[in-house]
Amino acid sequence: MPFPYWRLSAFYFAYFAYVGAFAPYFSLYLASLGLAAAQIGVLLSLGSLTRVVGPNFWGWVADRTQRRARIVSLTLALGGACFAGFFFVHSFWGLFALLIATGFFSSASMPLTESLTLSHLRGAVSSYGSIRLWGSVGFIVTVTLIGYALDALPVASLLWMVLATYALGWACALAVPDAAASGDHAEPGPVWNIVRRPEVAALLGACFLMSLAHGPLYAFYSLYLVGHGYSKAAVGWMWSVGVIAEILVFMLMPALMRRHSLSLILRACFAATALRFLMIGWGVDSVPVLLAAQLLHALSFGAYHAAAVTAIHHWFQGAHQVRGQAIYLSVSFGAGGVCGSALAGLGWDSLGPAWTFSAAAFAALAGYGLLQWKVRTADI
Repeated sequence: MPFPYWRLSAFYFAYFAYVGAFAPYFSLYLASLGLAAAQIGVLLSLGSLTRVVGPNFWGWVADRTQRRARIVSLTLALGGACFAGFFFVHSFWGLFALLIATGFFSSASMPLTESLTLSHLRGAVSSYGSIRLWGSVGFIVTVTLIGYALDALPVASLLWMVLATYALGWACALAVPDAAASGDHAEPGPVWNIVRRPEVAALLGACFLMSLAHGPLYAFYSLYLVGHGYSKAAVGWMWSVGVIAEILVFMLMPALMRRHSLSLILRACFAATALRFLMIGWGVDSVPVLLAAQLLHALSFGAYHAAAVTAIHHWFQGAHQVRGQAIYLSVSFGAGGVCGSALAGLGWDSLGPAWTFSAAAFAALAGYGLLQWKVRTADI
């Protein structure tokens, strides 16, 4: 079968168009309902909570059915149906239930699509970035356009915009073909034998800390900027600057991976993340400082995620590949995201934004320490 570059790219575009509509602005919608910072932090952590269980469940279903693409399209349709409930529900516990439901179904998309993409690529995994960059383009389009739209429209109109991206993602998922699983044999024994290897466990621990460090960014960055006098359009552009930098690094990843080890790339990303959050926390009133911090998104997410996905693909072979990506997402964007959002919500009012971002920088430095300790000499 010919490599479905454009169909995979279109799905990444659509899925991250949804992320660009939801992640930067849903906190503004929740704030418009009169919720406190701690409540917003808890609610925004629920999407990450569902990634602790969801990716492993959907990975198990995919292993049994070998229908990864169809599972993605079905779960997006169900997730969109659940999201429609936000038009009618405004209480904290009602929002809590809806975010659990939408997150559970949405959590299927990335581990299955990442595994599917790498299966289509087969040996050319360094080309992953050229496909994944279209997700960054989708994010930029929606985060920028919605920023302008919300300066002119009520914040509640965000719900229609997010629902539209769900529909686009579902349509694109229907066009993605399945791929045969790798012909490599899985390592003897259960998948947890791989997880217990010191270098694998250290990488997963570092990924947990990386997502924990991003908690204040994903939960409160937009509110932080609006609170310091930035317009919603300016907020959209700040997010876009980071993702433009991310696109550039995705284009450069094949060359970077040929010249440098994944271990070195990952350690550089964690160091840059610590610097980025210190700049955001203490430099919010300076546009040049914020722009420089957003450019570091190229490393704190772009290069980091591409390198981590590739390392997981290297260590989890054969029948373990879907589970490997699911475990990575569960530990990092799942458990790490839950803790990051919840702790950010608690620290925002008690410590203040600057010290909350400083704590995030410390978490990134701790992740760097884990990589230096156990992954520096690994075979990646």
